[in-house]
Amino acid sequence: MTEQPEILFTRQEIQKTVARIAREIERDYRDASPLLIGILQGSFVFLADLIRQLEIPVEVDFVRLSSYGSGMESSGAVKEIHGLEKPIGGRDVLIVEDIVDTGITLKRFINILRRRHPASVRLCALIDKTARREADVVLDYTGFQVEDEFVVGYGIDCNERYRNLPDICHIKVIPE
Repeated sequence: MTEQPEILFTRQEIQKTVARIAREIERDYRDASPLLIGILQGSFVFLADLIRQLEIPVEVDFVRLSSYGSGMESSGAVKEIHGLEKPIGGRDVLIVEDIVDTGITLKRFINILRRRHPASVRLCALIDKTARREADVVLDYTGFQVEDEFVVGYGIDCNERYRNLPDICHIKVIPE
């Protein structure tokens, strides 16, 4: 059984929020050219809109991560399914995420990146779901905060559905 997604944040609210985040990033990186690392797959829509708003030089790379284990439980290990192509040593790095939930995978990915000796690592997420946070991660740039809701749209999926919705919505019944 599927239900109709209910709008949480409209495309207009998203556009304003992305523009605000871009101004904050420009302020903090005014004398730098950061490397933005998009976490696939969910961040691609947000990252595309974000870089079009930025008026500073940036480079972009992508990584696809897996927190693997048996069944539905993570083993706690993080594997790079698609790793970075650009070197990050001595670079200012900004990780761009669609949504931060427990923070476990993100925390472990940050530790992997720090072993490669970047000049700095900051975090940007469109959606912060603090109610489910298990790992200590601090977001430097945040768009929206949500409670423990299942959100979809604007690149965020549920079983590969709903990525194409232009608004951020929540659903109660998870489709099969």
